[in-house]
Amino acid sequence: MRQRENLRCGFFGAPFLIAWLILHSGCAPSGDGKREGDEMKIVFLHHSTGKVIWDAGVKRWFEEYRRETGRTYRIDEAAFPRRSPYGWSNGPYDYWNIWVGNAGPKKYMKEPTLEILTKKYGVIVWKHCFPVSDIAPDTGEADIASEARRVENYKLQYIALKEKMREFPETMFLVWTGAALTAGATDEDSARRARAFFEWVRGEWDEKGDNIYLWDFRELETEGGLYLKDGYAAGPSDPHPGEAFARRVAPLLCRRIVDVIEGRGDESSLTGE
Repeated sequence: MRQRENLRCGFFGAPFLIAWLILHSGCAPSGDGKREGDEMKIVFLHHSTGKVIWDAGVKRWFEEYRRETGRTYRIDEAAFPRRSPYGWSNGPYDYWNIWVGNAGPKKYMKEPTLEILTKKYGVIVWKHCFPVSDIAPDTGEADIASEARRVENYKLQYIALKEKMREFPETMFLVWTGAALTAGATDEDSARRARAFFEWVRGEWDEKGDNIYLWDFRELETEGGLYLKDGYAAGPSDPHPGEAFARRVAPLLCRRIVDVIEGRGDESSLTGE
């Protein structure tokens, strides 16, 4: 396991419904600075896999979209969490730990909580790097506060994260399905567990009608298989996206973000295609 660690890089009632309808009608309150008419502030939280996609043209795509449509969707990017002091890990445990376990108006180990981020951004895009797919067998003793990468723990953490994100109905969240590993960087059993978990995310965890959406990055990487396709990877044992693949899918991420902002998030393709 230490060797693999080196891969780190009920319905909410009328108030929720009213806020959701206002947001998705394009008339969200503008006093908080997150949205003003055709403007929207977006943040993309990532590590190295996400940085590859970002560098493949995400910011440029939004600049061109602004010129073509007049809609000013401003996107920022940030490493989350940072290497220091928190540590370079962005699995389900880490999002749960910062945003749920240590929620509140103050930063946790210098990392912003959702109470902080949602005051500035109308869209929050977040993801895991490929170590999320290095999953060990379940033990039958699920623990929401465990860093162990097991499906049983992931599910508890994701359920708590969904409840937390729904506390901010005027903010839209776009969650990537987890980055895959190449066949040369994992084993079949672990890959099957990873696929099963993200099938659960797509099929059960994600629900229509709320403020949470998916971008199915894993489907783009694997085309339904167990592994990141070698032709899409930086190398047979390097699960970072290759440059050509990144250039192809970066616009799909951008289109998916725009679909979410413009009210098509529940109907349009999860991959952005």
